[in-house]
Amino acid sequence: MSIYRNSIWFLKGLREYTKGGYVKAAKNFDPTDIEVDASKRNFMVTGANSGIGRSTALELAKRGGTVHLVCRSAERGKEAQEAIIKETKNDKVHLHLVDMSQPKEILKFTTQFVESGAPLDTLVNNAGTMVNQRETTDDKLEKNFATNTLGTYILSTELIPALEKSKCRPRIVTVSSGGMLVMKLDSNDLQFEQVRNFDGTFAYAQNKRQQVVMVRRWALQYPNISFSSMHPGWADTPAVQNSMPDFHRRMQDKLRTPEQGADTIVWLCLSEKALKCPNGSFFQDRVVVSEHLPLAHTRSSDADELQLISRLEEMTKTFKNQL
Repeated sequence: MSIYRNSIWFLKGLREYTKGGYVKAAKNFDPTDIEVDASKRNFMVTGANSGIGRSTALELAKRGGTVHLVCRSAERGKEAQEAIIKETKNDKVHLHLVDMSQPKEILKFTTQFVESGAPLDTLVNNAGTMVNQRETTDDKLEKNFATNTLGTYILSTELIPALEKSKCRPRIVTVSSGGMLVMKLDSNDLQFEQVRNFDGTFAYAQNKRQQVVMVRRWALQYPNISFSSMHPGWADTPAVQNSMPDFHRRMQDKLRTPEQGADTIVWLCLSEKALKCPNGSFFQDRVVVSEHLPLAHTRSSDADELQLISRLEEMTKTFKNQL
């Protein structure tokens, strides 16, 4: 990552991604956009037991939606489910235990969900991880890539049949990160096997760039589904506290609340205005923004993007064949 990209990104972040940036942007929000009756809508939110995912699930449940919480931890997932039901008086909140770093586990879950005939109108890909030392899963996948990129790819593509049965226009909302703005897609070294010194922050940013590319490509492949990616800003969540303790300590007073970080996700799930934006767009604070910093040279070629999708498709087929 160049000094230029990092400097421009950090200055932009101080201006836009902080709590102050949210307060400024919120002056232009129309609160009626998300004050809707969602009692006939069905949502799925990954990483829903804490932080931005939990705030998103809570807001959707408040509006009467059926909400499927996808969590790795049974204990934390159950606590979140019970707390959301208690606060919203909405008992249509269901818990599913899925480890998003385990492809075969995701494939089993999606197969069961689709075959059950359960309705699904909106999927929120929120679950993510930042592992600062290079670790591999039981399937010998680098853990950040397995969770953030491959896990998101498998869950989304395998749930397409359920989403296509929606009685309204189905949506997939993917929570990316502003860190991807300093990163150009690398479709040749998806698992960081060629890097000399592994950096979890670098890996996470690359995964988030990959997510944004996936969203745009899906929008072309499935035009009847609304796809979007978004940046929640710098929010004070357990993930940031645990994965970026130095950043959290320095920026703590400036960080957004989880509710502020979740605002655009909720808007993308509920607002009719969101459906009028170009499919596959990248959002920040309820508006479409560029995927790239000026003069940062982070644009990728069609060939590189198609190579990413092809490799993810191949991996998915490999794991399907192992079931």
